[in-house]
Amino acid sequence: MKYIVDIDHTICLNSDSDYANSIPLLDRIQKINDLYDQGHVIVYWTARGGNSGLDWSELTKSQLLSWGCRYHELKMHKPVYDIWIDDRAINSEDFFK
Repeated sequence: MKYIVDIDHTICLNSDSDYANSIPLLDRIQKINDLYDQGHVIVYWTARGGNSGLDWSELTKSQLLSWGCRYHELKMHKPVYDIWIDDRAINSEDFFK
């Protein structure tokens, strides 16, 4: 299976888009790493830079590496939205219960 995983407020916490000071949620990262180890494809997709136009890719790659995240692809500039309606989406709070 292919998993699309958000970063901010899914595998880390930060305030007011202060990405440099994000705090990793290591138990959640481990759950995603377990899926990777089981042979699933993991794609991290973040909206970082979607509003500001800033390139956060190097910081984000560095964070994922330092947090021990295993993944196949990192995608930047996920669309900014208020509500995402999708037949396959799972709320992160439900997924990590």
